[in-house]
Amino acid sequence: MSGYQIFLIVVFLFFFGSFMGWVLELLYRRFVSRANPDRAWLNPGFLYGPCVPLYGLGTVILFILSEFEAQLFGAFNKTVWFYIVMFFLMALVMTLIEYLAGLCSIKIMHIRLWDYSSQPGNIQGLVCPQFTLIWGVLSAVYYFLLYPKLRVLVGWFIANPLFSFFVGICFGVFVIDCAFSIHLGAIVRRRAGEIDRSLYESVDLQALQRKLQSRGGFFRLRTPRSLSEQLDRFEEFLHRKPVSPEETRSKNNS
Repeated sequence: MSGYQIFLIVVFLFFFGSFMGWVLELLYRRFVSRANPDRAWLNPGFLYGPCVPLYGLGTVILFILSEFEAQLFGAFNKTVWFYIVMFFLMALVMTLIEYLAGLCSIKIMHIRLWDYSSQPGNIQGLVCPQFTLIWGVLSAVYYFLLYPKLRVLVGWFIANPLFSFFVGICFGVFVIDCAFSIHLGAIVRRRAGEIDRSLYESVDLQALQRKLQSRGGFFRLRTPRSLSEQLDRFEEFLHRKPVSPEETRSKNNS
């Protein structure tokens, strides 16, 4: 198998897992999540398209672990302890991916896409033991139900190279979606700064950034607010009542 074929398989698994994860998250937020009491249909994730990259990356890694299980476990393979260790390893891998994805969304895009702060044993509100257990259950479902069919699907994909054209289209749409979403987030932050430029002019942002960086590394969070809370505060800021000069003088005198 050539390197190009391996690349196509990885891309195919990524988009397959991203779409299936999008469907799973869509149903979870609609029927299960407590953060959606109105039971409305909510598009999960940061992108506009039906794609959650966290699940796509997880599908690629779980497929690799499943494919090389004999090399990883040897004679230990297919025993009771194999399944226990295998699903525990898969759950840890998915938890790590979830943590890194949540951390990057906060540090790079300044958006918290989920919050487990109310869950016991959580780490910075990004991961928690409860959802690690859920990842373990989903890993077992993947291994017994999805993985055998996915292997057949990958074999069909290799035997039909013309289908890679559609995978290329998905990859192009994904890149455009990522660029558009990141660009839109940058526009929103820039517009927020233009609304009250005096706020930014009165603060040395570079000095403030150096001060914050000196207090902690990339993996230390500063209790960022959730996306809904940030939007609510932003709306309050837009509709704030201007303060008259008389009120300002009265406050200074008091």
